[in-house]
Amino acid sequence: MENLLYIAAIVAALAFLILCVSLAMTLFSLKKTLQSVSETMDGLSSQLEGITSETTELLNKTNKLAEDIQEKSEKLNTVVDAVKGVGESVNGFNSSIMRVSNSITTEAERNSDKIAQVVQWSNVVLGILEKVKERRNESSDGWTTYEPVAGQKRLPSPADRFQ
Repeated sequence: MENLLYIAAIVAALAFLILCVSLAMTLFSLKKTLQSVSETMDGLSSQLEGITSETTELLNKTNKLAEDIQEKSEKLNTVVDAVKGVGESVNGFNSSIMRVSNSITTEAERNSDKIAQVVQWSNVVLGILEKVKERRNESSDGWTTYEPVAGQKRLPSPADRFQ
């Protein structure tokens, strides 16, 4: 039985030795893994610093762009207000023209008989004026004016004599 106790102690010692060796191998493997993770984290932190600086620059540019857009939007608002004022003026002008046009139309309708008489009398006056012109052209003051042929001398006209 004593032998059995020694054998049990040796088996226990061997089991503890195997346990320690396997634990040491696991810890070395874990050490390598942690070193790899540490190296990855270092690389990741340097990349994050670059991303952070680029993000900061991008944010600054975005803020400047937003300010510029705000300024231009305010300037554009004044232009829009001016165009709105012009539109209102044009609408007012159109309504004034419509009122004047309507009043002219109603007056013309009221006075259509008078307008027709004026048109008839003006046609009569124009006819008389045309007849007067025709009679003036037919009558002469006793003198006939001829146009000279190219290269001929021109005789003095009767009007030149009395000057």
